[in-house]
Amino acid sequence: MNNVAVIGSGTMGNGIAHSFAQNKFKVSLIDISDESLRNAIITITKNLDRQVSKGMITLEDKEMTLKNITCFTDLEKGVKNVDLVVEAASENLAIKLKIFQDLDRFTMPETILASNTSSISITKIASVTQKPDKVIGMHFMNPVPVMKLVEVIRGYATSDEITNTIMDLSKTLGKIPVEVNDYPGFVANRILMPMINEAIYTLYEGVAGVEEIDTVMKLGMAHPMGPLQLADFIGLDVCLSILQVLNEGFGNPKYAACPLLVNMVNAGNKGVKSGEGFYNYTHGTKDLVVAEKFR
Repeated sequence: MNNVAVIGSGTMGNGIAHSFAQNKFKVSLIDISDESLRNAIITITKNLDRQVSKGMITLEDKEMTLKNITCFTDLEKGVKNVDLVVEAASENLAIKLKIFQDLDRFTMPETILASNTSSISITKIASVTQKPDKVIGMHFMNPVPVMKLVEVIRGYATSDEITNTIMDLSKTLGKIPVEVNDYPGFVANRILMPMINEAIYTLYEGVAGVEEIDTVMKLGMAHPMGPLQLADFIGLDVCLSILQVLNEGFGNPKYAACPLLVNMVNAGNKGVKSGEGFYNYTHGTKDLVVAEKFR
């Protein structure tokens, strides 16, 4: 396996492309926007420069990584003759189903189709293809070049051969793969999102403030980042989407999103990506400033 296509050049997509390219894979990075692709290459370059400055890679490694990435705005051209596609588009079922329908037409019969979805059913995604045995989940963690875990999600029809191939491939990227079955939220988000939701409820009900909640979890539970800061980092819209998938998939009210989270997303406050969530990120400083409404 030498040629990989990554669909989506956002935070997860450019991180996945970076990781494959740095490990000597030829990567087709695909997005509908030239500007998005340019921004992705800028981000990858900055992250590579950070690795160089820390002595993690050489300048030659950086140049090799960038040369291994080719950008496309045409899906059909981008996935031509690739061995693996990793979809990292928006966490939206309709968008993903359309992409996989197109991939089914544009890729070779033997091409493996993977999704970086954090919660959407791999079985459902695979159902729109003619090769559900070759559809699998590769849920990378953010930031991809740094985080070791890959959740490998096995759909109802995913074959043993494809599962083993992706487990081995993940190891070649320096990752630690964990195989899980295809149920809402898989493992990571089935456990993480209710915790984040409960932290938001704790704020919503006036039990404590943003910094206090995050400090309790960091100092008391040895979490490297508090749940509210982590929610900002993930994206509050993504958190809401995952909770909706959990709520619908299990039909259990314990997964219902806190009204505060719903209101924040509706107001456009999505965390780091929008400049404000539970914290304010628009001050040009590394210091986290609690958003005015939560003071």
